[in-house]
Parts: sequence; C-alpha cells; structure tokens
Amino acid sequence: MVIFGKGSSLDHRFADNGLSGMGLVFVISSVSGGGKTTVIRDLMEVLTGIRMSVSHTTRKRRPGELEGRDYYFLSESSFKRMIDEGLFLEWAEVYGHYYGTSVAEVDSITAKGLDAVLDIDVQGAMQVKKRREDAILIFIVPPGEEEQARRLTKRGTENEGEVEIRLKAARRELAFENEYHYSVLNAELRQAVGAVRCIMVAERCRRKMKKESEEE
Repeated sequence: MVIFGKGSSLDHRFADNGLSGMGLVFVISSVSGGGKTTVIRDLMEVLTGIRMSVSHTTRKRRPGELEGRDYYFLSESSFKRMIDEGLFLEWAEVYGHYYGTSVAEVDSITAKGLDAVLDIDVQGAMQVKKRREDAILIFIVPPGEEEQARRLTKRGTENEGEVEIRLKAARRELAFENEYHYSVLNAELRQAVGAVRCIMVAERCRRKMKKESEEE
C-alpha cells in the first residue's frame, strides 16, 4: 500500500485516459466524515477521462434526484433478481435498503476508454477486489477521530447518538486500510485531491507502458 500525506501537491494540468478502450476501474472508499464525497467532486473538476459509476438502489428517490444520474432506482424484487443473475460487481444491504454496482454499468464506461470511479464502502470494495483483480483501490483517511466527529456534526444529518454509531463503524472500517492499494490522508482538501489525481495519472501511465511492452 502506498500512503499519500501532506506532502502531495496538485498538478493542474489536465490528462485524458489515453488508453484507447482500456478504461481503468478505481474504487474510492472512506469512513463517515472522511471527506470522500468532496474529494471525488473536486477530482472531477481537475481530471478528464473519468466518469462516476451510477449505483442501483432500492431506497426511495429523494427530492431533486434523477434516474440514471444519482441512482438507478429499483424495486426490491428487481434488485434481488439481478443478484440471482450475477449482474452485480458488488452489492450490499445498508440500513434496510439495497445498493449495488452493476457489471454492465462499469463495462459501459471502460469500453469508451474512460476510467470508472466507484464511490463505495469498504464492504463493496472488498467484493470488487475479489472479482476485478485489475481494480485500483484508494482509501481516504480522515486526519483523526476528533476531526472526523467535527465533520459529522457540522453536516447536521446525524444526531449525537448517530454520530457515535458512525464513529464506531469507522474504527472497524479503518482496519481494512491495508487492503487498499493506496491510502490518502485528507487533512487538507486540495492536497488530498491532488494525491488522488496523481495516483490515477500514474496508474494510466503504468497500464500504458504494460500494454506497449506486451505488444512488442
């Protein structure tokens, strides 16, 4: 596992995938309050050639959410049928609702030469790691539990008891950090985004060199 910390800098030059039909699969995970969603949002602003994979879910659509942009909304019976047919790369039941990433969704992105970014939890990431040996796993780490708790409290979506539940879950999830290929400390957003961007560009170069070597 490679660890990126405060020393990573942000290169503002844009980079396309450049692998012509060889899109890569990046899995980005974190604990609650790790800042993963913000890192991914800002990453989309500074790196071309990537696309977010849209997950399937059985939960109800919230105001402002759009089918195919935020999620693919399914009934529970339809979701379970997809499980039985082996159509998911990963799936999980979270707080009474099912969430999953379909094989077809990821393949449709990579076939266009774009890199697929999967914003999923540790449980889903471990499933992807088993089923896609070529997937690159990145773990976003908060600078400490105190800062993590502050972030959770600030966003105002959980009460004090729920924050404590999420912190306990985070302690369990952090135990999986070494299962990821890269670990990025999110103490300062700009540097964390820069580190993830550097990882992606480096992986593109590595895969390109491997392909050229195999073709010789």
